[in-house]
Amino acid sequence: MMKCYFRISETLKRLRADKAGVVSFEYVIVAGCVMAAVATAFGTNAASGIGVALQNSISTIASYIIAAAA
Repeated sequence: MMKCYFRISETLKRLRADKAGVVSFEYVIVAGCVMAAVATAFGTNAASGIGVALQNSISTIASYIIAAAA
């Protein structure tokens, strides 16, 4: 048990001192926040908000393209 504690303790000390590890961990946190913001804005089912607006816009553009091709 003590050997495991020392191993974990030393690993955490190295991570704390490693600036590259801290920066990459910050990128992971920022990426998670961006993903959460996008999921909140667009939703997961496009039933409301920006998802509906995008779906309507894409449908309008597609209908114009189909009309122009005919």
